[in-house]
Amino acid sequence: MKRYIPFIKSDPFVAVIRLQGAIANSGRGLDNPGLAPVIEKAFSRGKPAAVALEINCPGGSPVQSSLIASRIRRLADEKKIPVFAFVEDVAASGGYWLACAADEIFIDSCSLTGSIGVISSGFGAHEAIERYGIDRRVHTAGKSKSLLDPFQPQKPADVKKLKGWLEDLHATFIAYVKSRRGTKLADNPDLFTGEVFIGQKGVEAGLADGIGHLAPVMKARFGDKVNFRRYGQKKPLLARFGAAFVDDAIAGVEERAAFARFGL
Repeated sequence: MKRYIPFIKSDPFVAVIRLQGAIANSGRGLDNPGLAPVIEKAFSRGKPAAVALEINCPGGSPVQSSLIASRIRRLADEKKIPVFAFVEDVAASGGYWLACAADEIFIDSCSLTGSIGVISSGFGAHEAIERYGIDRRVHTAGKSKSLLDPFQPQKPADVKKLKGWLEDLHATFIAYVKSRRGTKLADNPDLFTGEVFIGQKGVEAGLADGIGHLAPVMKARFGDKVNFRRYGQKKPLLARFGAAFVDDAIAGVEERAAFARFGL
C-alpha cells in the first residue's frame, strides 16, 4: 500500500517477463501477438526500475523472434528502462535473439547459449507414394510455386535456392547479434557457426555478461528491498478442452523435440 501514499518513497520493483518454450508462428508457442500485451504491461504498469527477461527457449521462428525483441527494445528506449536477461536451461538460436534484446545477459553455470545459425528441415515421401501406386498431380502457374515439394524428388535448383534463403537469414541474425553485443563479442571462429556454449564459456565468448541469477543480481543493483512483479501469457479456461487440448498436446511434442536438440 505504501506506493499509494503521497510523499512516501516506494521500494523499487522489477517487472519480470517469463519467456518459456519454443518460438512459433502458429499461436501455440511464444509469438508476438501473444506476448505483445504482456510486454506492454511490464513496461507500462508503474515505473519499474528494470525489466527482467526469464528465458528458457530453444529457438524457433526468426520473424517472431525479431518482432518480440524489437518490441522490447522499442519500449525500453521509449521509457528509458534497462533490460536484463536471465537464461535458465537454454537461450539458443531464436532464444538467444530474445536474450540480445537485453542490455545485459546473465546465465547459469550450466546454461546453453548461442546456436547462432539457421536450420530448415523436412522430409521426402516421393518413394513411399510411388510404392503404393499413388499418382501425384501438381499444376502451377509460375515455375517456383512447387519449390521443395516433399512428394517429389529433391531438385538441386530448389536446394540451392533454399540455402540462399538460409544464408540471408543467417547474415541478418549475425548482424543483429553484433549490433547488440558489439565489442563484448570475442574473436572466436565458432561464434556464428551454430555452435553452443555452456556456462562460463558463453561468458568468455561474449554471449553473456556473467554468471548470475535474477534475485541476487537485481538486489545487488537496486537494493535488498526490491520487489518483483511477474508477467506471463495466460491461457483461457476453455483452451484446456476440445480441439484446443489436442492442439496443445501437439505443441507440447514439438516443444519437447526443440529442447531435445540440446539434450534437455
